[in-house]
Amino acid sequence: MDISESVTMAVKTLSANRLRSLLTVLGIIIGNASVIAMVGVGQGAQKYTTEQLQSLGTNLLYVFPGSGDVRRGSQRQNTLVLADAEAIESQVPSVKEVAPQISSQALVSYGSNAKQTSVIGTLPAFVSVRNFPVESGRFFTAPDVERNSRVVVLGSQLAAELFGTRSPIGESVRLNNGSFQVIGVMIEKGASAGNSQDESAFVPITTASSLLVGRTSPYGIAVNSIAVTAINEENVDIAEYQVTNLLRLRHKISGEDDFTVRNQADALAAANNVTGALTLLLGSTAGISLFVGGIGIMNIMLASVTERTAEIGLRKALGATRFDILQQFLIEAMILSLVGGAIGTLLGAGSIVVIGIYTPLKGGLSLGAIALAVGVSGGIGLFFGVIPARQAARLDPIVALRSS
Repeated sequence: MDISESVTMAVKTLSANRLRSLLTVLGIIIGNASVIAMVGVGQGAQKYTTEQLQSLGTNLLYVFPGSGDVRRGSQRQNTLVLADAEAIESQVPSVKEVAPQISSQALVSYGSNAKQTSVIGTLPAFVSVRNFPVESGRFFTAPDVERNSRVVVLGSQLAAELFGTRSPIGESVRLNNGSFQVIGVMIEKGASAGNSQDESAFVPITTASSLLVGRTSPYGIAVNSIAVTAINEENVDIAEYQVTNLLRLRHKISGEDDFTVRNQADALAAANNVTGALTLLLGSTAGISLFVGGIGIMNIMLASVTERTAEIGLRKALGATRFDILQQFLIEAMILSLVGGAIGTLLGAGSIVVIGIYTPLKGGLSLGAIALAVGVSGGIGLFFGVIPARQAARLDPIVALRSS
């Protein structure tokens, strides 16, 4: 029998039982849609994470106090001071800018509005080092740091909660028991490392040390971290090496470091590995439904063989070969799986678009995922269609006609 004739006959047979055919391909539809949507969501998460980390700069280093060994409690020691940051900026040739940081919690209030939030003491270079510019007003300057000025720059969300739609520039707010003049509002930045910078307040590091935190180190102003930018991306590893050597000399270290240097590029690679593994896990989990859908196709095709025993016997009596019968049932199984794959692909693509509209996860359509899902669904139809097709092809025509 010509293959085109077999395809036409298969379409007519499946169309005659539309509801059953639809229910049969439902598993394939759900499987394909799930695989494509989950891979798209995973890629969206990977893209979002990459953009968030890259927005901080790929030539960025972070220096933290302590070796990072939680068991020894070294991360709680005040081993970094402002003088270390100044030394890095002046003595490390591969470093462009340095922004040390002190973080504390304080009650920020204006009138009847108040919020317990994070107050960050830093230097003017913080804006460029962290790629976090001011939206209105200005950031504090070197003279503000030298004079311990009581000035504050508000995060966008904090400004909105305290002042509503009014401009806070020039107004005075209270940080704990001190009065500070608002000189600027930062742009909307979003969360970083689990903390929303839009809810933070920023003050000169000397002001934070003298009025909010206090002197916590005998060697100077203790800092929670030092952000360092290399002169370019190619010099990040060199900068990391030079910063490490300088701090070891300054701290007179001969054994284990009392600080930790983290490379932003390494963090980006680690994040990509995690989100990539998550995407693979989501896609693999969703792919299980494709296997379940294939079993559904096999069950229905086996039932179809039983129902069409007389038809098979008659066709064999009229000269149809085993191959003709095998081909007929395989084509029907392939049509079911491919149609289900096509519908599932459309639903999966639509899900990615909807998710991108309502969430920050702007996933894209992966041609590889689509090809894999459709190819697997077609392969499943072929694989699970073989058993009922072989059973139909092996029917003895005389037995088949008698059983009818």
